[in-house]
Amino acid sequence: MPKQKIDQAFERVLNNGDKAFVPYIMAGDGGLDKLDEQLAFLEECGATVVELGIAFSDPVADGPTIQEAGIRALKNGVSLGAVLNKLVETKQTRSIPVVLMTYINPIYAYGVANFAKACERAGVDGLIIPDLPLEEETIVVSELTASNIALIRLAALTSPKERIEEIVKRTEGFLYAVTVTGTTGARSEFKENLAAHLTSLQEISKVPVLAGFGVSTPEHVKELTKSCDGVVVGSRIVELLHKGDHETIRTLIQSARA
Repeated sequence: MPKQKIDQAFERVLNNGDKAFVPYIMAGDGGLDKLDEQLAFLEECGATVVELGIAFSDPVADGPTIQEAGIRALKNGVSLGAVLNKLVETKQTRSIPVVLMTYINPIYAYGVANFAKACERAGVDGLIIPDLPLEEETIVVSELTASNIALIRLAALTSPKERIEEIVKRTEGFLYAVTVTGTTGARSEFKENLAAHLTSLQEISKVPVLAGFGVSTPEHVKELTKSCDGVVVGSRIVELLHKGDHETIRTLIQSARA
């Protein structure tokens, strides 16, 4: 059961006294034939879940590093359908939960019902749709629920209290706490009130709270996880993977361990 697979992955890590680490990679950056190898490497390094980005022509939440990775993937002919087909091939050899990050337009173009069923066949465990507001979620919720795919919601720093409470109530798998205002990308520092914000989310969330956007160093990981259950790291992982710097990736992921 996909939702259970995500829940169990977090339980194993958190019950061990460690923090969760979710690396983001762009599917097909470097070729889809490398995807199985990349997922296996991240799991071996100690990743809890992998967030797998789908290249899109108008990635509104992505900063320059992830945009460039998306362009490389699109030049390789990568599509949503091709990624799902690849995940079907590797479903039996893959044990780490996979969460897709895509936008509503490709899902709508694919057909919501067909997309949910394709995700189920591919062993996709969860979904992040950054440009889908709460008010429009009815487009996908029933189909994802039927396929037992967790819909992971994002909580922005700028969201009012009432909206955050609704986001927390609805999110599945984990709560993605956005740590900056703006797009993804490495930052040198975070706002002073971020720790208090993360702590407040922890107090009301029934699922793990993970901080993401701008997280790029072991020091960031150690600092942020004082106030939450783990981190999502995207741009830095994408950059290091593109350079072939596997050892720095390993060090970064293992910084979440107690």
